[in-house]
Amino acid sequence: MSEMQRLALEEAALKALADEVGDRLKTVRASMQEAMETSGASRVEALLPGGPKVATISRTSPRPEAVVTDQAEFLAWVREHSPANITSRLVTEVRPAFQSALLAEMTAAGIAQWADRETGEVHEVPGVEIRATRGRTHSVRPVDGGREAIAEAWRDGRLTHLALPQITAGEAS
Repeated sequence: MSEMQRLALEEAALKALADEVGDRLKTVRASMQEAMETSGASRVEALLPGGPKVATISRTSPRPEAVVTDQAEFLAWVREHSPANITSRLVTEVRPAFQSALLAEMTAAGIAQWADRETGEVHEVPGVEIRATRGRTHSVRPVDGGREAIAEAWRDGRLTHLALPQITAGEAS
């Protein structure tokens, strides 16, 4: 086998394993999220069988931020209150830098309002809402030495029942 053929086989094998691991991770992650939502748990420790804690799973909540929900209303409002930030081409749109700055201000304030610095007038901004832009999720934070302990448990065969049994048991997926 040439070096290029060996590399091709290694890459193909790693790609197949990475795809299988990625698919399984999506399934387990969704199940973990559902279990945390159902139970109300905000934190769960990951422990090796008969061994130490290797990670902490923590539920996170998305941070609300300002998003344009009605482009036409938002455009009309900016056209009236800050026309210098309108760009007209074949399509009329709010200048991206102004939109980003305005949404950032509203996100920081937590309300879809804008205070005109020149006049001091506070405007309700139509077409913008403050809402979560991502769903709830959770994070996995290995403890010091946790990755190494998981690798050792994998090599010892203590995790084959959990991670990819279809590969370790020789079953096709």
